[in-house]
This record gives sequence, structure tokens and C-alpha cells, in this order.
Amino acid sequence: MTALVTMGGQAQVVTFALDALLEREFEVATILVLHLSSKDPRVKRALAQLSVEFAGERYRGHPVAFRHLAVQTADGPLVAIRNAREAEAAWATSRDLLTELKRAGCTLHLCIAGGPRLLALTLTSAALLRCDHLDHLWHLYTPRPFLEKARDGAILHAPPEAGVRLVPVPMVPWGAYFPALQALARPPSSRPPDPADAACCAAVWEQLTDRQREVVHVLAEGLSPQEAAERLFITLKTLDTHKTEIFAECRVAWAMPHDTRLTYHFLREKFGPWVAFRG
Repeated sequence: MTALVTMGGQAQVVTFALDALLEREFEVATILVLHLSSKDPRVKRALAQLSVEFAGERYRGHPVAFRHLAVQTADGPLVAIRNAREAEAAWATSRDLLTELKRAGCTLHLCIAGGPRLLALTLTSAALLRCDHLDHLWHLYTPRPFLEKARDGAILHAPPEAGVRLVPVPMVPWGAYFPALQALARPPSSRPPDPADAACCAAVWEQLTDRQREVVHVLAEGLSPQEAAERLFITLKTLDTHKTEIFAECRVAWAMPHDTRLTYHFLREKFGPWVAFRG
């Protein structure tokens, strides 16, 4: 079994969770910690504390391998989750990690008590698609008075009277019931473009200016309009003007009524795979 724990700068979240799993007599072979950038001094300190706890891949007499993974974007590890693009990166990291673990045949215990709340939410969201009925989702409950005493790893192992415990979180693994949902959950860039859509994308591309192509490209990456405007060093109003022209060409290429309402999500869905495979 593999325990996957979200963590901020509090190493005790990991050890409390693992102690509780072992107390329940689950045989945990690997503990995997999901966190933000280790350049954060608190995260760096917590990882150092955990490395000591798992020295020699042993944990309090148990053979347990310690691994950790930072949430990544194309620019490197995330230092915070502050906008839609960074939330998408956290979700994608969780999805890809769960996919890899399930393909390896792992049974998972997911503990979502530590780290930024949005990291826990994105991991839970991905778990609904990637996990199955053998996996478990847990919340770690720590009474507030003891929580303060243990802060920053001051206490790494809670005595029984502290009241620390794992609370099972009900989870419906929709992906196990409906496998097609897992395919839909893949990011646009990982799916081959539909041939009909690819032809429409190419037709639109030929009609666009260089600047409009840049707008399509950044929106196809998954950026919001505000983030795209900042990337291209233009105002949101200017970006909206380009979008209006792009949408007009899309309605022609896809033979849509002229009053069909389109959003930037359409560009991501249709042009994401095409841009990625076009190179």
C-alpha cells in the first residue's frame, strides 16, 4: 500500500497520518508527500525532518520508503496556488500522479489534512476519477490544543491521549464506474486532435494575424483571458478585441450560426490538442 499525504510546512501531518494507518494495521510500503516548492523554508525544514524519520527507509521498525513530489508547472515547482492556471497545475499533478500509481497496481491511502486547502481539493477531485473501491480518503483530525503544541514539527508522534485520529471521507470513485470519464479528464494537449476539428483549426489559423495566433496559442494552453493578456503584455480589452475576430473565424470554420456564443474555453478545447500536435 502507498500513503499519499498533502503537506505544507508541517512534518507532523505526515507522521501523525502514518502512525494512525499503522495503528489500524495497514501495511504501508511507501509514504509519498505532495507539496509545493521546497524553496519555501517551511517546506524545506519539514522535508528535512521527515528524511530523518525515514532514514534507511525504515520508520519506527517498519520498512517504509519515503518519497516526495513538488507540484509542477512548465516553469518549475509552484510556490503557491494563487490563480486558475496554478490550480490547474495542482490538479494535473495530482491526476498524473494517481494515474501512475494506479497503473503500478498500488492501493492508496490519501490523507488531505496538510498543505494549502486548494491542494487537498485538487487531489480529492482527481481521486474521484482515478481511484477505485480499494482506495481510501482520509482527513486527519488533531484537537486544537495539541495542534498548537505540535506546530512546526515540535511533536512528530502523538500519544494516544492526544486524540489525533484519521476520519474516513466518503468517496465515490466515478472513474471506476464510468471509465470514459478518465479519458475526458486528460488535458487537451495529451489527446490527439479530432480530424474534423483539426481541419477547422487549420482553416481558422490561416485567416488570423500573427498577434491573433499568439492569443489562440496562450488560450489553448489553458490560461484565462487575464493571464493571457499579462503573458502577451496587452490589455484585457485588446485581448477581447482579438477574441472577437477569432470567434468570428471559428463560427465560419465550424459552420455555426453567427450568434452562437463562444468563450475562451472553446479555444482551449479545440485548439489545445491541435497546437500541441502541430508543434
